[in-house]
Amino acid sequence: MIGDIHGAHKALMECFKKASFDRDQDLLICLGDVCDGWPEVRKAFDELLTVRNLVYILGNHDKWALDWFMYHNSSPVWTSQGGNATIASYEGKVPEAHVKLLSGARLFYRLEDRVFVHGGFNPEIPLEKQGEHTFLWDRTLVFRAIELHEDKVKRRITGFDEVYVGHTPTINFGSLEPLRVCEVILMDTGAGWPGGVLTMMDIDSKEIVQSSPVDSLYPDYDG
Repeated sequence: MIGDIHGAHKALMECFKKASFDRDQDLLICLGDVCDGWPEVRKAFDELLTVRNLVYILGNHDKWALDWFMYHNSSPVWTSQGGNATIASYEGKVPEAHVKLLSGARLFYRLEDRVFVHGGFNPEIPLEKQGEHTFLWDRTLVFRAIELHEDKVKRRITGFDEVYVGHTPTINFGSLEPLRVCEVILMDTGAGWPGGVLTMMDIDSKEIVQSSPVDSLYPDYDG
């Protein structure tokens, strides 16, 4: 599994190498937001498309990019949040395979008693009955788990053993590694931001590999 990539193809390649990732045999769950930020969005998608067993979960930045892919809709909000880097990386031509990947992306993925989602969900409502905006944007679950963790309350807040999320950077809480709060594991370790890194995790062993600080890989860009 890998966290939010945000156009950092070089960081993705470092993680693949450190993990000895096998594109033909290994399962890769991507928590979304390959788009926006660093300059190699197109190359990052090309790389992911070489993975035979890829589960791609849609992120909020991916949704903005998909709207541009399909309808040429580039909202000022999107372009101010890294969308210009996505537009520039394609140089006016978006491969159909990239459109297909995002248009067919999942809003969540369930693997036994684990759930993978970009933003969050409401644990009081069945997953299948929740809307796209919640899965892509909502941080209520994450903030509730953090609150309980800080209060040293040990209990589950969902019906699942583990919930993996992106979207909320751990660097906001002073960590460059994934954070586990209750059963929620935050996997966005700030790859889209200066000083952040990209993290890949084996969900069985919990072993992680990480890229170099992404801004060191793209010294001429701001992310």
